[in-house]
Order: sequence, then structure tokens, then C-alpha cells
Amino acid sequence: MKIAICDDEVRGRQHILALLAKEFSQAETYEFASGVALLEEVQSGFRPDIVLLDVAMEGMDGMETARRLKELSDAILIFVTGVKEQVFEAFDVGAFHYLVKPVDQNKITDVLKRAMQEVEKRSGSPRYLLVKAEGSHHRIPVSDILYVENNGRKVILHTKTGCLEYYERMNHLAEILGDGFYRCHRGYLVALSAISGYDRESITVGQGDTIYLAKQKYGEFVKRYCEFLKE
Repeated sequence: MKIAICDDEVRGRQHILALLAKEFSQAETYEFASGVALLEEVQSGFRPDIVLLDVAMEGMDGMETARRLKELSDAILIFVTGVKEQVFEAFDVGAFHYLVKPVDQNKITDVLKRAMQEVEKRSGSPRYLLVKAEGSHHRIPVSDILYVENNGRKVILHTKTGCLEYYERMNHLAEILGDGFYRCHRGYLVALSAISGYDRESITVGQGDTIYLAKQKYGEFVKRYCEFLKE
């Protein structure tokens, strides 16, 4: 994931970089001291996934930079502003979200997590899930997920290397993971690639875990699984 930070103040860039280092150390970060420098790099082939763009910059401001950037890139734009009134103009140029200075850790983490999910949605099925569990953020390869189990307000990811429990809605997770997963029961979401067998009441996953298959979903499941095997 490539994240560009465009701010004409060194202190502003360093603050954002410090916040990213705490929660998104796996991301590739790039600094730009002006909109012109960012646009020149994009014109030369640089393709950021997300751009954190300061609004009030000397010379070409963030709004004009954003307008030109939209012509060159499909990067997700997140504006950083010290003036809340500028938020409305930010959405006029297609901003995904905005952050009001001084930017805090919780807010940037929430906004960036959703922006990263949007990047993955645009590119098809996501390659990774970024989840917060036990006070830390974890980058989970989607290809490692065997199935997901609902547990009240939380979900349990059963992966090839272990289990991870965190707060998430099953419906939202099913939407994020996409066609490679099937909601076989209200309490389970299974990776079609991990299925090793099934009958009318259950599905066998991985090395032998068995999960429920709702009776009313049996026909739909068989059809979807057969389509998956042909893909």
C-alpha cells in the first residue's frame, strides 16, 4: 500500500509519518513538500494508493493539486485541514474523507483503515485484511483465511496459522471479502478455496474443521461452489 503525504511544512509531514509508523508500518510512505512535486512524480509514473493532502500550501494549494491529481490518478484523497469550513470544498473535488489538525492517532487510524479497504474493493478481492485485535493491528493475508465465525459483537478469523478475534460485523466482513467467500450459515463465512468436503448439514474446511451449512442454503451453496471450481 503506497501512501503519499503532501504538505509544505516539514513538521506537518513528520507528524503524519509518526502516526503512520505506529499503526501502518507495513505501508510504503512517500513525502512531498508541494503539490507541484507530487504531480510531477505522478506524471513520471508514480501511482500512490492514498494521498494525504494538506489544504493550505504555498503556491499551488491542496484543492488545485487535488483537481489536477484526479486527472492523472485514481488515488484516494484524504485532506488535512486546519479550517473545518474547507471540508465542503474538499468533497467537491472528490475527497474520500478529511482530517482536521491537529491530527490524532485514533482518527487517522480509522480513516486510513477504511480508505485501505476501499483501495482493495476497487482492485477486486482484497489481498490483505488489516484488523485490530488485542491492542495491535495485524495484516492478515486473505489467502490464509479458512473461515470466519460469528461471536456476538466480534468475529473469529480462523487462518492457516491460528485464530484472531476482533470487533467486526459479519455482514460488513462478507462484503469486504467478496466472491471468494460464502455465507453458509448466519454464524459462518467460509473461504471457497479452503473447502475439502461437504454434506447437507456441514462443510469440512482445511485439515478437518467442520462448520454448519444452513439447510435452506444447501442448493445455493452447491451451485456457487461448483461455479467456483470452474473458475
